[in-house]
Amino acid sequence: MAVQGKVHSVETCGTVDGPGIRYILFLAGCPLRCKYCHNCDTWNGGVGESMTVDAIMEDVRRYKPYFRFSKGGITVSGGEPTMQHDFLTALLRSCKEEEIHTCLDTSGYCDETKAEQFLPFTDMVLLDIKHIDDEKHRRLTGVSNEKILKFAKILEEKNIPVWIRHVVVPGYTDDDQDIEKLCQFIQGLKNVEKVELLPYHAMGVHKWESLGLNYELQDVQSPTPELMEKIKNIFSKYNIHVS
Repeated sequence: MAVQGKVHSVETCGTVDGPGIRYILFLAGCPLRCKYCHNCDTWNGGVGESMTVDAIMEDVRRYKPYFRFSKGGITVSGGEPTMQHDFLTALLRSCKEEEIHTCLDTSGYCDETKAEQFLPFTDMVLLDIKHIDDEKHRRLTGVSNEKILKFAKILEEKNIPVWIRHVVVPGYTDDDQDIEKLCQFIQGLKNVEKVELLPYHAMGVHKWESLGLNYELQDVQSPTPELMEKIKNIFSKYNIHVS
């Protein structure tokens, strides 16, 4: 039987989730419950359309000329795509067989045994580190960051290029000491190509409301340019370039 996955949605010409023009596949299901999540409609692993790898590849092939022109490829996101690790492995393997650049957009909340299945077919990882402090990570996302930091180390061992992403949420992820610890952790990784500081926004609140969920960060404002610059300067102390 062909491997099937639950696909929440597709973006065919993405330009911010990896290099070049990307075919972005958003898979359903996520074990994290981030208080600021703007894709909470992907949490439920049962939502979306059941699709086979063959059906997705048939669509992806239409965009191969754009991939070649822009040095792009496919990015698998979510939700948390590693929850569907069998499907993810089959899909990434098919992409590599057709010489399509593969990128994984993930929180890194994944068991090592599962990661060993799909990482051989993964060219790049966009790793979203929510918080460096474990207790604060639990309060922010509902889970420990232990698996995530271990996943980052596995990527380093395998020398898979990584872009680190960190969302700056005023009052939650902007503490100077926490930023220092995050910088120290990133500085110890030899495979990080770029760090992206992403300012918090509340554009996904309507999804929470439509799903009847309580959005706890109603009163949190987006970070000011001054705060973003301050955090950027901390990264600069560690010779870490951020965008």
